[in-house]
Amino acid sequence: MINGLRLATIWSEDLNNLLPFYRDTLGLKVGIEAEGFVAFGDIDTPALALGTHSDLHGATKEPARHMVALDTDDLDAEYKRLKAAGVEFIESPTETPDQGPRIATLKDPEGNLVQLFSAQN
Repeated sequence: MINGLRLATIWSEDLNNLLPFYRDTLGLKVGIEAEGFVAFGDIDTPALALGTHSDLHGATKEPARHMVALDTDDLDAEYKRLKAAGVEFIESPTETPDQGPRIATLKDPEGNLVQLFSAQN
């Protein structure tokens, strides 16, 4: 039986192109670190990981193909903090229909799209 998401990995030509952004700029806590691979957060919960992959070269060619969403309890504050740090957003905080979650979409250093997600309106 499949139980749900365990790990989503963003692959890169070089992990070090992405690690400072996710760890230092976004503020994700490293849970596991190995040669060419880092997973953030608690390994007992669904996590985001970064890794080096030999088949990849340069920035992503289809940034909207896969998107991860990172949970936040204060979308507006995170948006302002990251915008001030020079993070490129392609979508500012937006309400979803029927008072669903709020999201904002940003680009990482290789052009991958990442959403900030807040269930609070």
